[in-house]
Amino acid sequence: MIYQHYQERIKDSSQEVQRLNRLINQNSLGRLLVILGGGAALFYSFQTNSILLVLGITFFIVLLFAFLINRQSQLEAKRDAKLAFLQVNENEIMLQERRETVYSVGESFDDERHPYVSDLDIFGEKSLFALVNRCATSLGIQTLANWLKEGVSKKEIEERQEAVTEIANDLGWGQQFQSTMIFNLSEKIDAKSFLSRYLQDSSLTFGNKLMRLYVPIAPIVLLLAVAFSVFISPIWNIVVGIGVLHLCWTIALAGKVGVFSNKIDRVGRILARYAEGLLLIEQQNFKSVKNKALQEQLSIADKSLSKVVKELANLIDKLDTRNNILVGALLNILMLWDFRYVTKLVRWKNSYADKVLLAFDVIAELEALNSLATLKRNHPQWVMPVILNDPLTDKIIAKGIGHPLLAETKSVVNDYTNDQHLIALITGSNMAGKSTFLRTFGINAVLAYAGAVVCADDFKLPIYHLITYMRIKDSLNESTSTFKAELDRMKFILDTVSKDQHSYFLIDEMLRGTNSVDKYLGSRAIIRKLVSNEGKGMLATHDLQLASLEKENPGKVQNYHFDIQVIEGEMLFDYKLKNGECTVFNASMLLKGIGIDVDQV
Repeated sequence: MIYQHYQERIKDSSQEVQRLNRLINQNSLGRLLVILGGGAALFYSFQTNSILLVLGITFFIVLLFAFLINRQSQLEAKRDAKLAFLQVNENEIMLQERRETVYSVGESFDDERHPYVSDLDIFGEKSLFALVNRCATSLGIQTLANWLKEGVSKKEIEERQEAVTEIANDLGWGQQFQSTMIFNLSEKIDAKSFLSRYLQDSSLTFGNKLMRLYVPIAPIVLLLAVAFSVFISPIWNIVVGIGVLHLCWTIALAGKVGVFSNKIDRVGRILARYAEGLLLIEQQNFKSVKNKALQEQLSIADKSLSKVVKELANLIDKLDTRNNILVGALLNILMLWDFRYVTKLVRWKNSYADKVLLAFDVIAELEALNSLATLKRNHPQWVMPVILNDPLTDKIIAKGIGHPLLAETKSVVNDYTNDQHLIALITGSNMAGKSTFLRTFGINAVLAYAGAVVCADDFKLPIYHLITYMRIKDSLNESTSTFKAELDRMKFILDTVSKDQHSYFLIDEMLRGTNSVDKYLGSRAIIRKLVSNEGKGMLATHDLQLASLEKENPGKVQNYHFDIQVIEGEMLFDYKLKNGECTVFNASMLLKGIGIDVDQV
């Protein structure tokens, strides 16, 4: 149903963009006609020798041209906003159909040394992050990545869940906020870092007491001198002298002004867009604890942070006028334009430097919450997990749990609980689903701890510290063989389990880099060590002999399996988790499929 809404919004937005493009083209043509027609009208007016007519036509042309320029700017802003909204909705369809996204897939956050991110496909192409992320700012991307990498308290998770649900129920606000911030995808400047360096630069001081007193009244002084010359007695030499003095003064301090201008002029337009996002947050009627708390951080004593950021953007825009030599010279002659806006920037910096950076953190966190809200909205059949209190005594309950990265048509769901054991020992055939089930549990746990919905009918679990052993790789750079890499990872898991009673391991086929005898003996010893340390987790293995550990450790180890059905010589996989050890293996049948008959060896 939600994807029908996306399709409808794509259709409506495309039509609106076409309409706005037509209006923009018509407006451009109107400006050309004003220039041509105005030129002809002025030529005619000069023939009449009527000064009033010439001035009237000139004034009318200037006003009409200024109106068309302003209208053009407004139309282009509306079109750009619609294009952003169109991109947001097209991205949802693209993700559903091709698993491609315009947003970051977080490949820079992938880390084989992390307890689980590499094994569980958290970052990179076709990853969980690629599925979830709707953050456009670098700070938002970092925030969401941290949520998927790091644990938090039950209280924080539940506050995120409430905030996510609130945003998910308001598609209009969520997409408007997303559309407002999507411009950051094409920006190379990290606005917060850039502004932080600027505001903390101790060299950015300007002016003295005389300048602060004179600059505000400079236009008045010049205007009074002109009025005196017109209505009382000509003192045009003084008027010219004042103008020349203004110009020379600004030229003398142009280098100092340039320090201010050159360090900040690149972010003026970006800050204006941030101000739009902040205004959306400030105006929304949030009810959830977390969203309200974020909203309240945007209120300061005298004004909202959206106004503060917008004010800075306007000051930067005004100061940028100096880059037009002719216009800048005229404005400096009339009102000391450079000094006026540099001193305003200094006052702004002194008033708000310690508060404004907070606005970027609020936007980042709401981007991350909006990402999780979009996941909930796109998957209404998924559920919010229940976070239990005590990882030492509370048990996992997972019903209808499936892998969130698999298409619904291909995903097979399973039920699991560790009510009667600490370690699930899962045996089974090749390609029967053991590894996928471990990843299914792990990736849903990551979603749960981030505050997101999970791919399940019901999911209850305490807060565990996940650790995994799945994709073990050698390293040429570190001269590490596969077996050495396995030993290092296993030592990390054993050390973690012995020190951290809240840890939960997911181990897929231990000691693959050695011979079968050592593999069996080593795996058996490792499992016994995990049991002795009261470790909790799941192990998947092809080695059926390890199933005997259930009898050795009643109440601590329990056997499960995935198997196959062979019907008329064809292997059928149901990918269903079953109790007990596996009795049907398929390696010989798979080898026959490539022309090798093990019975004849």
